[in-house]
Amino acid sequence: MPDGTQLTLGGKKIPLSNLDKVLYPKANFTKGQVIDYYIRIAPALLPHLKNRALTLKRYPNGVEGEFFYEKKCPVYRPKWVKTAAVWSERNNAEINYCLANDLPSLVWAANLADLELHTSLAHCDKLDEPAFMVFDLDPGPGTDILDCAEIGIQLRDFFGQLKLQCFPKTSGSKGLQIYVPLNSKVTFDETKNFARAVAMNFEKQHPAKIVSQMAKRLRKGKIFIDWSQNDDHKTTVCVYSLRAKDKPTVSTPLKWSEVEDALKRKIKLSFEAGEVLARVKKFGDLFGPVLKLKQKLPKIL
Repeated sequence: MPDGTQLTLGGKKIPLSNLDKVLYPKANFTKGQVIDYYIRIAPALLPHLKNRALTLKRYPNGVEGEFFYEKKCPVYRPKWVKTAAVWSERNNAEINYCLANDLPSLVWAANLADLELHTSLAHCDKLDEPAFMVFDLDPGPGTDILDCAEIGIQLRDFFGQLKLQCFPKTSGSKGLQIYVPLNSKVTFDETKNFARAVAMNFEKQHPAKIVSQMAKRLRKGKIFIDWSQNDDHKTTVCVYSLRAKDKPTVSTPLKWSEVEDALKRKIKLSFEAGEVLARVKKFGDLFGPVLKLKQKLPKIL
């Protein structure tokens, strides 16, 4: 696409700019390639974005430049970009977040150099009801994603004992994320308290490997089980989102068999944009069940 192109999608016209600008210098990956990735991944991605308040994380000068978060949807947005009003205790006011409910809205955001897509765990029409519970496994110094894989498998087995299914994905950065779909009547207080209890329980059982406390000084040689993402005012990187790293890595859904195989064979779990497109073509949306599977959160441990 030549610079200054106006792309028409679904009858909506989207001006595109600076398409040749390199946003990932070490990979020579341009803004045009970012937009192309989001267009091609959209059939798998859009269902996970639909009706979720979107926080933009913009890198106008690429991943090596400064970035900024943008919660309030820009006033210069096209009229067809929908928004959701979310009350902010900090601001004592409502914030109108962008919604990327369709391909034109997604491409418009990508053209703003919104490399990363961070979404609420709840739908905008049920802001007090998280659709799933999330555990972010963050490797401390001296550990890596394979150590996260070991803990992730233990979490899977634990939830299996509770008759709950969970689904893994890479964060696209250093760690692994485990999603427990609920899609049922539940509150953030319930999921946050439950997730904290799980993390503390795992720390108690494996004090040399796991930490459940936020303090970074405690993380050396351990995996931090971050339960705090289960909060109505926090966001989590969306599945299939690019990450602002040296290379255009993606938060990638996995099969549990892949996690087990990676741990056994010491294979690093990291996937770039092109690899993820090939995976979706081969496997479909491995995170699809997260959107539909209804499970009841057990009583707190």
